[in-house]
Amino acid sequence: MREPLHIVCPHCHGTNRVPAERLADGARCGRCKGALFDGHPVALDQSNFERHIQHNDIPVVVDFWAPWCGPCKMMAPVFAQTTAALEPQVRMAKVDTQQEQALAGAHGIRSIPTLAIFKGGREVARIAGAMQQAQLVTWIRQNI
Repeated sequence: MREPLHIVCPHCHGTNRVPAERLADGARCGRCKGALFDGHPVALDQSNFERHIQHNDIPVVVDFWAPWCGPCKMMAPVFAQTTAALEPQVRMAKVDTQQEQALAGAHGIRSIPTLAIFKGGREVARIAGAMQQAQLVTWIRQNI
């Protein structure tokens, strides 16, 4: 039996300990009782970004996007479908760079959409531009 994984709730942002072998069993948050994985990307902002990056024991894939960006709009449904396909092995998240300019600046976001993978609190991979789902899944799996 492996050690429990720390998973940050997408709703209340509390950290939960979940046995690794039970991760896919519909785990719920001990604080708010919300589903820890619901097939949707988590919206991150300045107040919760570091918590998700630092405290999740699973990789976190972040889509830095903006509502006015055409390629970002095309990428949104692909990212959502990929979320449903890869959870609970990966936490998928989105950062609206228009609303979170300081956060985007702190992470050196120069073009959007930009995808970054974080593991153990550190960025391990980055790619810019829209992708199809097969490309996205392949890129994520190669880098986690």
